[in-house]
Order: sequence, then structure tokens, then C-alpha cells
Amino acid sequence: MTDKITNWTSADDAMVENAIRRGASRRELLKMLLAGGAAVAAGSVVLGHATQAVAAEPVSGGNFKAAGWSSSTADTLDPAKASLSTDYVRCCSLYNRLTFLDKDGVTQMELAESFDSKDAKTWTVKLRKGVTFHDGKDLTADDVVYSLKRHLDPAVGSKVAKIAAQMSGFKAVDKSTVEITLADPNADLPTILALHHFMIVQNGTTDFSKGNGTGAFVLETFEPGVRSVVTKNKNYWKSGKPHLDSFEFIAISDDSARVNALLSGDINFAAAINPRAMKLIGGQQGFELSKTTSGNYTDLNIRLDMDPGSKADFVAGMKYLVNREQIVKSALRGLGEIGNDQPVSPANIFHNADLKPKAFDPDKAKFHFQKAGLLGQSIPVIASDAATSSIDMAMIIQAAGAEIGMKLDVQRVPSDGYWDNYWLKAPVHFGNINPRPTPDILFSLLYASNAPWNESQYKSEKFDKMMIEARGSLDQAKRKEIYGQMQTMISEEAGTIIPAYISNVDALSSKVKGLEANPLGGMMGYAMAEYLWLEA
Repeated sequence: MTDKITNWTSADDAMVENAIRRGASRRELLKMLLAGGAAVAAGSVVLGHATQAVAAEPVSGGNFKAAGWSSSTADTLDPAKASLSTDYVRCCSLYNRLTFLDKDGVTQMELAESFDSKDAKTWTVKLRKGVTFHDGKDLTADDVVYSLKRHLDPAVGSKVAKIAAQMSGFKAVDKSTVEITLADPNADLPTILALHHFMIVQNGTTDFSKGNGTGAFVLETFEPGVRSVVTKNKNYWKSGKPHLDSFEFIAISDDSARVNALLSGDINFAAAINPRAMKLIGGQQGFELSKTTSGNYTDLNIRLDMDPGSKADFVAGMKYLVNREQIVKSALRGLGEIGNDQPVSPANIFHNADLKPKAFDPDKAKFHFQKAGLLGQSIPVIASDAATSSIDMAMIIQAAGAEIGMKLDVQRVPSDGYWDNYWLKAPVHFGNINPRPTPDILFSLLYASNAPWNESQYKSEKFDKMMIEARGSLDQAKRKEIYGQMQTMISEEAGTIIPAYISNVDALSSKVKGLEANPLGGMMGYAMAEYLWLEA
């Protein structure tokens, strides 16, 4: 049996936490809980949670040092050109966006005070007042217009130029109001502008070496490919933030070396470690592992316009042959959540939770392979370390095929050149897709008939029309319904098999507090420096 709290609410939680802060005794607290309808055991659980919540209040001070896994001499402080996790982390500490995504995937205002539109085509953005850049200059509408227009200039080389191309007009109505006009309606604009590349920079900036933004930290040192050091912005417009005095970020490419640097006390945080390196943390006091799942996935792509994918029964058979539970357990070492061939993950508010994972059914797979006339034929499957865990996934699928007489010839190719030579080209191959904040971005990139990364060459006029309809609607309930139907269509009709969403694991000192998941990626969507604190 489990003790239940029958009438307990979040308001009651807050009441208990306040009582703890006032110095109430444990006896007094339990009496309060029992009066609220909690059984004794359940009351103890609630009390424990409340005590932890009080203890987890942020403290100021401390110098935080973290290590990521990638770096390059091309590392940049220009948000528009950011391409590696190291770029994102640094830009998130120095700049702000108009909006940001919270841990639940909900779009919140940041430099923008409001985002309004009547038709999803013309948007009025009101800016927060009292925000200043590191050099003391006030944030104005001119800064926003300049920042957004930069993405349309080919000379800038923005990494989101194609996404930004939908913005066709910009106008500074007054010092704190911006009008953005789109070529076609898109209700997702506030969410799109939460991407890391859309950080706001000062009007006229061409030299980004000083990192002059409105963000939580001020640049002290930047050595591309080596490290960066930022210090607390004492004039930061967000009250009480950041908690840290300084933040140093370096890159250590080897997972074991990254963890060893943590264990030796050289760093406080080791980002994105693999299962083998995780074993180094086991049993070590004073260290923790943090697992987050934000929508990254490795998929098996079957091109529908080429043999064998042109035979619908081959695609159907492969979907029954994929043992999703075993892939999570073995290929991902438990670091993943089972998926059902839909690119929109549970971290997204538009995720279709009614789509249940297709069962592993070798008999049904064999039926479809026989119907396609392919049982016993050798089918090449291209895999590479370039696509995370794809080789392990391929071996699991190959073994399942061998049990029913289906010959899958797994061809392991080098990482170097994989994305140019095999991805999108081979009849059956693997891909790896990073999280995207909106279904529209995923569908536009991967599933629309004219999508640049249409991995299985899925083409549906109905799908294309639904995508445009949902994009232009300001009715969230209607959009959720349409996106749910589109995910079902992808799961049933496209040639992309998405067995799981891959979890990211960070290793950290137990003194690091405040870390949460974020749909934009690991390290709190790369913005952790602003929100973390070090326990005294």
C-alpha cells in the first residue's frame, strides 16, 4: 500500500516551506500536514521535500568552472555565427534573447515585454525598459532591428539565415517598440526567436571580441579553442541574478579525461559524458550525474524513392523489426526514452502522447518482408560513429533480422565525410537530429515535400497543407490537434524510424545546484551559468 495525500495542493506546499523558514518544529509541521489530510508516512515525504526545497535556495558567490566536449579555433562570440556547444554556452552568458524557452518548453519573455499579433504575420514587440549593455548603453529598438537584420546579410554568414529569411520587414516604431513583418504568417515567431543565434547585440556592432551584450556576465578573457572567463554583471537587469561571481568554460574532448578533471577538483562540471566514463563516478562521494532528455535522436532512414524503400512492405517490416526497448537498454545503455517514429519529443508541448511505440514483432516483420519479396536478400545498411549509437542500433536490428531470415548487411563507414557522402543519399542509413524548439522547424527541415533534409524523401500534399495551416494559426488548441495528426502521419507513412530520444548525461560536483532540463539542449539549453549556484 502507498500512503496518499488526499487534498494536498501546491499552496499547502508553500505553507509548509514558509513554516520551516519561520523555525517551526518537526512536531508542529507534522500536525499541520495531518490537518491537511496527509497520512503520517506521506506527511514525512512532503516534509522531506519541503525541507529540501528550503535548503535549495540559491546562494551568491563562487567561481564556477565547467568543461564541454567540443572546441575550435573558429570559436566565436558572434551569436549569428555560433555553431558549437562552446559558442552557445558563451553567448548565453554574455547576451539575452527577446524570448526564451523554460524547462517545460513554454515560450517566456526575456528582453521582450510582450509579443503581439492579430494575424501571425505582423508582430509588435514591446521591449523591457531599464536594460543596459555592458558598456552602459541603453537597449533600444534599433539594437533589435540591427540584430535581426544581420541574419539576412549573406556577408554575415548566419547559421540561421534560412529560418530568418521569413522575416521580410523591420521597423523601430519608437525606442521600445519593434514591428516585425513576415513573408507569410507564422505563429511560432516568438519561439523561433528563442534560438541561441537570435541573441540581441548592440546596433552597429561588427567587432564581437568584447562580447558586449545585456547578459548576466561580462567578458574577461576569451581564447578561441581554449577557454573563456566571464565575471558577474553587477548591473544585470534580472534581480538577484546571476548567483555566481565568475564562470570559466573550457573544452576537454576525451570523456574520461573530462570526468577525471571533475574528480580531481579542477572543474565543477563535466558536460555530456558517455556511459563508459559514467562508471568513473560510481560510488564517488561528493559527485552526481544529471540525466536530461530534450529531443535529440538517432534515426534509421529508408528512402522511399529508392529500392528497397520503394516497397511499402519493406518499410513496414523494418518498423516491426526494431526492438525499441533493447535499443534503449543496450545501444543507449539506458540513457534514452522510447519513441514511436515521431520527431517531436515529450519535451515539446506539441508532442502527441497518444502515439504508442510500435511493438517489436518479428513475425509481422517477416510477413511484410515476404510480401515485399525481399526475405533472404541482402540489404545494405550504412552506419557510422558520426550518428550517435547508430552502429550499436544497427547490430541489434541486424541480429533480429537474422532470426527470421532477413539479411541486413551493416556497413560501418568512417565519421569523416559521413554527412556529405552517405546521409540523405544511401537507400538505408542513419541520421542524428538535434533538438528543435517547434514542430514547424522539424517538419520544414525534415518532412515537407521540399524539405532540405528530407531523410526518407517523404512527400505528402496533405502534410504540406496542414503544416502551412498550423503555422499561420494563433489558436494553440487547433495547432496542437493538427501537429498531433502530422506526427501520426510521419509515424505511419514516412521512412524514418526513430526508436528513442537520447538522454544527455552531465557529471557534476554535489555543490552545484539549480541544474534543470531544457528543450533547447544540455547544460540547461546552454544557459546554465546564469541560473546555477554553488552550495556554501
